[in-house]
Amino acid sequence: MRIGELAARTGVSVRSLRYYEERGLLHAERGSGGQREYDETAVTRVERIQQMFAAGLNSDTVGELLPCIHDADGTPNAAATPFLVDKLTAERARIDRALHDLRHTREVLDAVLRAAGGDSA
Repeated sequence: MRIGELAARTGVSVRSLRYYEERGLLHAERGSGGQREYDETAVTRVERIQQMFAAGLNSDTVGELLPCIHDADGTPNAAATPFLVDKLTAERARIDRALHDLRHTREVLDAVLRAAGGDSA
């Protein structure tokens, strides 16, 4: 599929897809006219990249992590190094802290809403 179709199917801009390719996160073959051609696994890879970015991982960490995950189903493979395991353990701890902070913030907002007579559901 071409870049426009991949963008439409994933909801990611063409500009972002080009960035992913520049960073080595996504690979495209080049057609006879020089246009990017993606295989079907690119859809799940882009979705996975988006999930990792949404979790707060930066593109360098995503680039290190992607080779450790099978494109087809997202299951881990044996490519993780001890360094990467340490780095990902730290990222996981950061995400846990962020979740804790978000829950606390939601509780504060709920309390303010209740005090103001609003609905906190």
